[in-house]
Amino acid sequence: MNAEFLKTIPIAHRGLHDGERPENSLPAFLAAVEHGYAIETDVRFTKDRQLVVFHDDTLLRMTGDPRAVSECTLADLAPLRLGGKSAPILLFSDFLREVGGRVPLLIEIKNMPHVKGKEIAAAMCGSLKEYAGEYAVQSFNPLYVRAYKKLCPDVPCGVLGTAEAGAAKGMEKRIIKHMSLNFWVKPDFVSYRKEDLPRKEVTKFKGVKLAWVVRSEAESISARTFVDNIIFEDFLP
Repeated sequence: MNAEFLKTIPIAHRGLHDGERPENSLPAFLAAVEHGYAIETDVRFTKDRQLVVFHDDTLLRMTGDPRAVSECTLADLAPLRLGGKSAPILLFSDFLREVGGRVPLLIEIKNMPHVKGKEIAAAMCGSLKEYAGEYAVQSFNPLYVRAYKKLCPDVPCGVLGTAEAGAAKGMEKRIIKHMSLNFWVKPDFVSYRKEDLPRKEVTKFKGVKLAWVVRSEAESISARTFVDNIIFEDFLP
């Protein structure tokens, strides 16, 4: 699968969201489609192993419900609305149908304790098997990235990294900060937090390089000194 879009098309972080269009909502995704931007989004399991489009571990910030997504069935999520608006939490399959291949997708598999790479990779590959549009997959969890590459070797797969304090603990923190399993995973691209650039791990990487999250034209100009493309929000590049 062609990964050229990762270099050439700015990527809207959780859709083109604002005060009226919540992140990871259908209105935000449709706005990105209208502007011709690629879409970055997040995927995770519900309790009953349904794939939904949602970033946080818990529902609190986006819906006011204190439960973890992993504690809820799809039926539990159905009445909830994002950001106090009318937008529901989307099933991943509904998201794919609504975008319909009109713009490329960058799909982040969220790290989920007790969910193995083979399980989430199989679910994702199954959902995307008939999808006709361009897409790439990324995760902070290198086990997920490796599992997806093994199941779908033609799909561009990338590793996320950050040096942010508190992003993780212990060995997990070290792996995320230094992307130290890249020799084993062999990612096609890396995505690193903009505030932490430049990083030698990013500079020496031979594939496509992305920066997240860029929030102004000035930040974009600065980030592009070190990377090929940006994942953005709060402005139109």
